[in-house]
Amino acid sequence: MTSSIPPSTKRRLRQQNLAARRVSSFRNSRQKDFIIRSRRAIRWLLPGLVVKRWMLASGLGLLLALLGASIWADLKPIYWMIETLIWVLGLITTFLPRSITGPLVLMFGAGLLLWGQSRSFGSIQQALAPDKETVLVDALRAKSKLNRGPNIVAIGGGTGLSTLLRGLKRYSTHITAIVTVADDGGSSGVLRRELGVPPPGDIRNCIAALSTEEPLLTRLFQYRFSGGGGLEGHSFGNLFLSALTAITGNLETAITASSRVLAVQGQVVPATNVDVRLWAELENGQRIEGESAIGQAPSPIVRMGCLPEHPPALPRALDAIANAELIVLGPGSLYTSLLPNLLVPEIVDAIQRSGAPKLYICNLMTQPGETDGLDVSGHLRAIEAQLASLGIGKRIFSAVLAQDDMAPSPLVDYYRERGAEPVRCDGGELMAQGYEVMQAQLQGVRQTATLRHDPRSLALAVMRFYRKYKRD
Repeated sequence: MTSSIPPSTKRRLRQQNLAARRVSSFRNSRQKDFIIRSRRAIRWLLPGLVVKRWMLASGLGLLLALLGASIWADLKPIYWMIETLIWVLGLITTFLPRSITGPLVLMFGAGLLLWGQSRSFGSIQQALAPDKETVLVDALRAKSKLNRGPNIVAIGGGTGLSTLLRGLKRYSTHITAIVTVADDGGSSGVLRRELGVPPPGDIRNCIAALSTEEPLLTRLFQYRFSGGGGLEGHSFGNLFLSALTAITGNLETAITASSRVLAVQGQVVPATNVDVRLWAELENGQRIEGESAIGQAPSPIVRMGCLPEHPPALPRALDAIANAELIVLGPGSLYTSLLPNLLVPEIVDAIQRSGAPKLYICNLMTQPGETDGLDVSGHLRAIEAQLASLGIGKRIFSAVLAQDDMAPSPLVDYYRERGAEPVRCDGGELMAQGYEVMQAQLQGVRQTATLRHDPRSLALAVMRFYRKYKRD
């Protein structure tokens, strides 16, 4: 017969085993950390860094300079001891007085020190600021300024979000772009249908916008094939992200790997990892599905949703919002780039809980088939209606940034001929509704072929809003 073990003994044995595993895990973790630190230290001894030799030269120069000073000051206990080790120096001091030997050794040591330091800084500059026109101190100051920048979360998609990111990266390295993944048109739509991967187009644009790598590599990522049968219309970056998604198993990991390749300043996060499909109910009672169809709606849009309903948000997106010092929505297509992000309830809840200032950036022009006839108030009403459909009656974006009065121009007339109008902003009406209104020349001062936000002008206006909030 086998004797049964009392339950109290079993519990004690389980607790002992658990404690032993914890101790073993802790020891293994400590050992791994020690090995990693040791390997990092050893890497400093490897050849090819072009720093060690000049640091050694600087150290030798410092010693010689101190020796020269001690000889000159007639600190005999110091330089006599060294003279016994360096017989050449003792021979020199025998024939030359210390008033000459000391300054000579001091100047030689100082020269060797300065030479070693200048070459060391040259090697460091080559690593931090490869551009020969960039001074090392300027590169270090710029890096320090960016590291002190605020934690910014920019939410949206399309061209508008990438334009904003291109400007914001001049002010901070702590940028998180939360991007919609509802696109079903163009190259992204084809890859989504044929490979079953999330649409990579908007994500690709944001990665390229935040990249600090060589311009040639960024151009390669944005390159679009103009021929080649099945390749025609696809961009290299879309194919690259789709292949990485298939290899790594999910889009989030693929974005992280691509961000390392392009040295992205910040992070790009999909709003959700679920394959969502948009739908919209129109004023005429019609229901249409698909992001590309919604962008050409034949009637004003009344309500939007997605399938599946209530898609989950990625933890990285929620963490970024929780730690944000500034949250920005837009610019971008209202119904196909901005509101799809607000169909993720967890993102809306996180924005609502955040104490950071929240700014909505309105478009410059209306979009035919999507926002016909809408002014800034109309855009805000659409956002509030979307939130109300989620059961949120309280507005979460209480400040708006809009274009100042746009001067007549042939470019504006060109857009009018195609059904677009400048988005009118009635600041007094918005302030009466409780909104904080900021207007600026967001399209820049240079003449361009399209009426779009200028990255620098837009980012400058956003940072002015943030600084004003900090002062208040």
